[in-house]
Amino acid sequence: MSGLTQLQAMGTAERRKEARTVIASSYLGSTIEYYDFLLYATAAAVVFPKVFFSGMDDWVGVVAAYGTFAAGYVARPLGGIIFGHFGDRLGRKGMLIVSMLVMGVASTLIGLVPGASVAGPWGAVMLVILRVFQGIAVGGEWGGAALMALEHSESGRRGFAASFVNAGAPTGAVLGTFIMGAFSSLPNDQFLAWGWRVPFLLSFVLLGVGMFVRLKVSESPIFKAALEQEQREQAEGTPGTGGAAPARREIPLLQVLRRPKTLVFTMLAGAAGFALQVVLATFAVTFAVSKGADRQGVLYAYAAASLVSIVFVVLGGRLSDKLGRRPVMVGGLVLFIAYLVPMFQLLSSNNIMLIFVAFAVGLMIHSTLFGPLAAFVSEQFGTTSRYTGASLGYQLATLLGAGFTPGIVAQIFKDSGQNTGSVVWYLAIMSVVSIVFILLTREPKNNDLETVRP
Repeated sequence: MSGLTQLQAMGTAERRKEARTVIASSYLGSTIEYYDFLLYATAAAVVFPKVFFSGMDDWVGVVAAYGTFAAGYVARPLGGIIFGHFGDRLGRKGMLIVSMLVMGVASTLIGLVPGASVAGPWGAVMLVILRVFQGIAVGGEWGGAALMALEHSESGRRGFAASFVNAGAPTGAVLGTFIMGAFSSLPNDQFLAWGWRVPFLLSFVLLGVGMFVRLKVSESPIFKAALEQEQREQAEGTPGTGGAAPARREIPLLQVLRRPKTLVFTMLAGAAGFALQVVLATFAVTFAVSKGADRQGVLYAYAAASLVSIVFVVLGGRLSDKLGRRPVMVGGLVLFIAYLVPMFQLLSSNNIMLIFVAFAVGLMIHSTLFGPLAAFVSEQFGTTSRYTGASLGYQLATLLGAGFTPGIVAQIFKDSGQNTGSVVWYLAIMSVVSIVFILLTREPKNNDLETVRP
């Protein structure tokens, strides 16, 4: 029985139960992966300038630390290509297990990297190498998790289902920031010596939990149906059976690159969302602390705001099932542009409650863009190249929007005499570019995932 026939043979309640199991697994796996990946963002903001780039001017050290942070984003498209290729050829589930294993091991090893006082510049080199492996892993993770949720769901609920994968990002941020915040309460010398390392070492525990859950989910029924159809065509076309020899399936990456417009438009449409997300996680934290706010208080404010935003990510995905992906995403970007100036005013207040409000409002607005994004990107590609296309489009958007943004924003801020106006203009222009390309990209809400081809 084929994957789709098997799914169709189930009752409605049973199908929805299966979908819920897969969505929960995708959410948990995404949470663990983004705990590891975004924990690095927090450490880059408050730890790495002092541990790996000590002896520099404060903001020069920050820019250098953000440079190592960018290495993970540079590697994410590579991860999307590697895991996407095998995910489109062999299946989604196996690639999700491998990506989680790579991420867990790399994150644990980051907690063991010696600082500049012990290893000199080699500590930073090791940090960059492990950050690259983190990027490769998360580049493969997102596409598989999004497709598993999307391809197990009914039409009309795909935005809601896929949004749980993106909800894993703020959930992972909450978990990582709360744990890092707890250890930041140690005396400063102890925190910089060993306290910051413990949250990375805990990744090994989370890896065990995630692997246990991942091993229990079923393969995507849409992928199984496509694979079975291909196998039937090959059997019918085997020389000597009277059939014509089947055409060899094209490499998934080449299928995607034959339609470069789709790839480029989805990349540019999503870029600003990642820029705004990463600025909140990195530069905004550093900026608030530089204005005199307590470091632990700022970390907890960001974590609490991320917790609130989780619900809004899912609501954004559900709203896009009703209104369409494009209207919801454009609305979120317009609101964020209007909010940039008051956000930085609140962040500079040196008042933890107002800083929490700054983060909470920013993340809630951002969620209306981030919630529909997983479905928006994934629905642009056909089954036989969907893992590769969705992963590459999404990860190129993260590279363009988030990979270099913390360093660029920090440099702009430093060069302008610490004037936030220049930062506001930079982020606003990026948002306008994304709005234009969202509007130029077709609305994918009603695409048939079984019949859409590259």
